Amino acid sequence: MSLFHRKPDEKEIEASVTPSPDESAAVKTGAPTEAVSPLGYNIGSLTVVCLTVSKIVGTGVFSTPGSILKGSGSVGLSFIFWVIGFFFAGASLSVYLEFSSYFPHRSGADVVYLEKAYPKPKYLMPTAFAVQSVLLSFSSANAIVLAKYLLAAAAVETTTWRVRGLAVGMLTGIICLCIINTRLSLILSNTIGIIKLIILTFVGITGLVVLSGRTHIADPTANFRNAFAGTTSNGNGLATALVKVNYAYYGYENAFAVVSEIRNPVKTLKKCTPIALGVVFVLYMLANVAYFSAVPKEEIRKSGEMTASLFFEAVFGHSPTIVSALSTLVAISAFGNLLATVIGSSRVIRECARQGVIPFPKFWASTKPFGTPLGPYLIKYVLTAIVILAPPDGDAFNFVVDLQSYPSGVFSFLMTLGLFIVRPRVKPTQIRIWNVVLVFSLVVNAFVLVMPWVPPEGGIYGGDVSFFYATYCVVGLAIIAICGIWYWIWIKLLPRWGGYEVRQEVEVGERGERSARLVKVKQGEMEKWEMEHDEVGNRIVVGEGVEK
Repeated sequence: MSLFHRKPDEKEIEASVTPSPDESAAVKTGAPTEAVSPLGYNIGSLTVVCLTVSKIVGTGVFSTPGSILKGSGSVGLSFIFWVIGFFFAGASLSVYLEFSSYFPHRSGADVVYLEKAYPKPKYLMPTAFAVQSVLLSFSSANAIVLAKYLLAAAAVETTTWRVRGLAVGMLTGIICLCIINTRLSLILSNTIGIIKLIILTFVGITGLVVLSGRTHIADPTANFRNAFAGTTSNGNGLATALVKVNYAYYGYENAFAVVSEIRNPVKTLKKCTPIALGVVFVLYMLANVAYFSAVPKEEIRKSGEMTASLFFEAVFGHSPTIVSALSTLVAISAFGNLLATVIGSSRVIRECARQGVIPFPKFWASTKPFGTPLGPYLIKYVLTAIVILAPPDGDAFNFVVDLQSYPSGVFSFLMTLGLFIVRPRVKPTQIRIWNVVLVFSLVVNAFVLVMPWVPPEGGIYGGDVSFFYATYCVVGLAIIAICGIWYWIWIKLLPRWGGYEVRQEVEVGERGERSARLVKVKQGEMEKWEMEHDEVGNRIVVGEGVEK
């Protein structure tokens, strides 16, 4: 295994300027296609499954069943919600699968699909999404959760700066590994993904043993008799529970961020991502069966984030060893989630930069010196470390963490809607989802956007901050609006005043990396520019065609 990435040969670099048939059929705006991935081809079927599993399974399955039971009111309805959440995720996954079949040489998932769905106004969607994806790309909550469970596993007192210091330390280790060698980071991700499946399988099997009556649990079926007793009619509680279930499945899109690094992406994703989601669904259901077979539902309802802890104590007894073992298992899951998130988001940031809307796109697209996206990893590290260290505990931290969720929901809705727009522009492929599934996915995305505006039970100041509960929604929308204003000034107003137009020029790096650079072209030089460049921005050499 070589530490340094192999430099593509001349034939590969030449091939990288030729888009695939599917990309050629689509709109030709945004980042140029890299038909040969400068990041290599290190991702196979197992890695696709593990990247998906690791992003989905964080700490939610160990902590959210209690709040979902509280919101739904009954054991039976909470199980139904977990099933509904699976169908929500499956519908959204199918949208990504169809998009990936149209653009099999483009990593980045949402950034690519939005670019292709909304090419006009030119550069507007890339600009808005780049701000959201780059400036709000921190994974501070993941790192904080990991640090807390590591300290709990070691039986060390958790203080604010001890947690923050350990969180930054773990983040540093993950980022360094990802920068130095992609294959090693993927091997570690695969290993942890498999361990996660083993952990959940162990919980599920333990629950079935409890349910069989072969343990000291007195009445393991008590919670399943009259399972719908206590079902609530409170709309806010039901909606909150459904949103929590929906987020528990979030992460099914992670493998689509690395599409160009899969040798046969359409076939592999079509086969592996549904398998990963299906396996997670089965294990989620078994985990819930385990919890409800061992712990009285009233205790689960009041458990907050400690549902798994109550289960382990009920089955194995309360002791420091049990607490440490449980914390270790959850910490492993949190570590894998952070690692998978970092790998996926680095590709999203790189694709944003390749569109040319971020300064110095050639630097961000570069894979020097290790064959990895160094620039995106560094910006991910800096932003996450700032959010971990800078905000004080309480309102400020909760607000910053919540802030990234709402703009993401807006773009998810637009991407799903965009599939209707893209279809007429591209050649049909082997994947085309039913319109009813696409509409269902739109409804789910709309639901996720509407529900944060519904006041919590405590009123407008009853959220996780002391001020207006939906402030993060307002600020998130304001950020998108500011992006629109900046776009109008940058692309429309300033060129009008300066007598120039903004055009896209393709830059090719030493390893075949291809990125767009936005340049100013004077009005009097437009004809010459059009003669020297094709519609994508490649420079044309007279008599030879596109410059390689």
